[in-house]
Amino acid sequence: MSAGWFRRRFLPGGPLPEPRPAGPRSSPVPYHRPRFLRGSGSSPGATDASRRPDARPVRSPARGRTLPWNAGYAEVINAEKSEFNEDQAACGKLCIRRCEFGIEEDQEWLTVCPEEFLTGHYWALFDGHGGPAAAILAANTLHSCLRRQLEAVVEGMMAPQPPMHLSGCCVCPSDPQFVEEKGIRAEDLVIGALENAFQECDDVIGRELEASGQVGGCTALVAVFLQGKLYVANAGDSRAILVRRHEIRLLSSEFTPETERQRIQQLAFTYPELLAGEFTRLEFPRRLKGDDLGQKVLFRDHHMRGWSYKRVEKSDLKYPLIHGQGRQARLLGTLAVSRGLGDHQLRVLDTDIQLKPFLLSIPQVTVLDVHQLAVQEDDVVVMATDGLWDVLSNEQVALLVRSFLTGNQKDDPHRFSELAKMLIHNTQGKDNGATGEGQVSYDDVSVFVIPLHSQAQEGSGH
Repeated sequence: MSAGWFRRRFLPGGPLPEPRPAGPRSSPVPYHRPRFLRGSGSSPGATDASRRPDARPVRSPARGRTLPWNAGYAEVINAEKSEFNEDQAACGKLCIRRCEFGIEEDQEWLTVCPEEFLTGHYWALFDGHGGPAAAILAANTLHSCLRRQLEAVVEGMMAPQPPMHLSGCCVCPSDPQFVEEKGIRAEDLVIGALENAFQECDDVIGRELEASGQVGGCTALVAVFLQGKLYVANAGDSRAILVRRHEIRLLSSEFTPETERQRIQQLAFTYPELLAGEFTRLEFPRRLKGDDLGQKVLFRDHHMRGWSYKRVEKSDLKYPLIHGQGRQARLLGTLAVSRGLGDHQLRVLDTDIQLKPFLLSIPQVTVLDVHQLAVQEDDVVVMATDGLWDVLSNEQVALLVRSFLTGNQKDDPHRFSELAKMLIHNTQGKDNGATGEGQVSYDDVSVFVIPLHSQAQEGSGH
């Protein structure tokens, strides 16, 4: 599928303008905020907002505009970092058509029962880096990619066990046994659809950015509810947690410089030409200086989890790929894998930025069987970009959630947006007894609060 086809089919405003050969680079899509924020009031840009973090306006959906399951949402732009909010959000229903394999010569998928749907729900957060362009593209296209991927496997999802041949053929009588031995279940088809949708969307983003002369990328955190299960797919450093009365459960695995270190170093070891002679794949506790030449210093390579010492050579003084630890770690002269440009093609991006996939990467998917939880009224999933988690721990967020929901009116359909706003206010330096001290986030923050109890009112998702 061509990038032009995607522009015509999925992106608002019709065909995008051709990239300009000279002058300032423009974003491949117009900057905007999520559609469900319409009517919530305008948010001043960097030139209008106060420089004090606690004065930055927090936006949430207008009264009367409800999200799936009455989920809550709030966001704030960091006026000190950039003019635009690099976070993007999307949510809505997924209506999956049931199809069967056609008999025409071109063997296309045909809709045979358009009135029959498998209905799901979708929430997504995208955190851009190098500008908002990739995040906007992802917010506009990923849900369509996912719906298309799910429609390709929905017949297998609806079967008691995914069949070997979706067309209904039976080539080998032992096919059901082989599928059973592999342990393939309907949820594996959803996971595969998510993974394929990420890759398809990544291809689109890569072509769009290249055509417009843009660089940058985004993270992606997606929650999909289908057939009684919540699928959380993550690529990047956003995070989702389940908060219950006596439980906190991590629902996503973060991509950080620490978790991605060995993969990136392994690629640099296998394809040293990608370093262009400017970087060293070795990691040191700090950037080495000329005075370190000849000294024995701590280091580690791609095959090491522990540390050792080596005598510093001139080649070690090049820019390191990784520097620092934990959430404060950096990739200097960031190398990131671009799925849209080939598995092993690396690009050098701006220096001194936190690790985020160049576009979208292969996600890590967690499955939560909601129907097995005995869901209580105040059980919620909190999804947020890293601006929240840089300031608040899982335990602090859970404490704030429980305290708010205990004292808040349960019949207020906007209580979860108020909760999302409250979480953001606790990143703006306001002293709060629940978190112990006023802490400040200097990043954009976007938060979804998804109440699990609401899904029981809408059936099992069929």
